Amino acid sequence: MNTEIISLIIFGCVVGAVLIGKAFHRLLPEDHLSADTKETVKLAMGLLATMSALLLGLLVASAKSSYDNARNQVIEMAAKVAFLDRVLTGYGPEAGDVRNLLREAIEETAHRMQPLKANTGSKLAPNTQAGNAIYVAIQRLTPNDEMQRTLKAQATTLAVELGQLRTLLVAESISSISKPLLIVVSFWLVIIFLSFTLIAPRNATATFAFGRVCCCCRHGYLFLFWNWIGRLMASFESRASEYSTS
Repeated sequence: MNTEIISLIIFGCVVGAVLIGKAFHRLLPEDHLSADTKETVKLAMGLLATMSALLLGLLVASAKSSYDNARNQVIEMAAKVAFLDRVLTGYGPEAGDVRNLLREAIEETAHRMQPLKANTGSKLAPNTQAGNAIYVAIQRLTPNDEMQRTLKAQATTLAVELGQLRTLLVAESISSISKPLLIVVSFWLVIIFLSFTLIAPRNATATFAFGRVCCCCRHGYLFLFWNWIGRLMASFESRASEYSTS
């Protein structure tokens, strides 16, 4: 799901609900705006607002959990890449070609996940050809003594683990946020703002307050999501850059 588009749609629906509420406010008879009516609407919207807050908390917790899992996997991958390079260095100059393949694969992966050009989508799918080439190059190493045989076995294990982590990262990149849940929460927000606007006084202060709430909801949603995703991509790119310059 394109999060920015979805957030803009939700923002537009909420703003539309405020405008529709203001329009219908002028058409309501005075007896529909009595104190008893307003109190009843407030009680109903209070219950709906509480349920919406609970579901919004679940959505944020789900996104945060997904971010934490992906971040931990990226950190683990970066650590294994650095250790694999150390193992190949210890093997000797015979592993120089494998180290070059590994360096190129890491740089290419970082650029695929966070492209340098603007308006270019990220690609999370792993480059299987590069991974296979590294694995085959490790298997073609010919150990001359027991130490090199041990290092080759360790390098093979690390290469397999990196492939598993990369595949797992792609598999878990599927959004964990339920679409029906998101639709229900958005509908409840529209109803809440529509109902409150119907009973709100017709003055600039009330209109400004509703406008500020709408903007805060929209920008807060974007900030949370893009901050988490940006930190994840920056974490991977920084670790890949540190490795490529080492």
